[in-house]
Amino acid sequence: MKIGDKAPEVLGVDASGNEVKLSDYAGKKIVLYFYPKDNTSGCTAQACNLRDNYEALRRAGYEVIGVSKDSAASHGRFAEKHGLPFRLVADVDKTLNEAFGVWREKRMCGRVGMGTVRTTFIIDENGVIEDIIEKVNTKDHTNQILNKNS
Repeated sequence: MKIGDKAPEVLGVDASGNEVKLSDYAGKKIVLYFYPKDNTSGCTAQACNLRDNYEALRRAGYEVIGVSKDSAASHGRFAEKHGLPFRLVADVDKTLNEAFGVWREKRMCGRVGMGTVRTTFIIDENGVIEDIIEKVNTKDHTNQILNKNS
């Protein structure tokens, strides 16, 4: 996916087993953020930064949806542990990761393997990708989103 592309209508299933669709957020911008794994230091910092600034994001017209390949049960525990007020999509088969092009080769600790490259897509009110944040600052991600045009 690139800027100007229409995002898929069906995003997946959330921690409660409910289907998540773009049309659920009609008239709102969406912060769709892909992260590697629940309960890891960087992913927790990112989720908590978005949680702590959730009301500011909503006042700016955004809804937040997180996506990782973890299971719905893992997402449920992660969201409960950290008091996350937004939905997390369980992309266990990596369909959404692959559709958005974030399932790629990565290097970690000298090893090469496939994984989710932390990336955030800003989707406008019409379901079109208007911005992509590829160099995510996990501890200050909200400012990257809110100040992307300044």
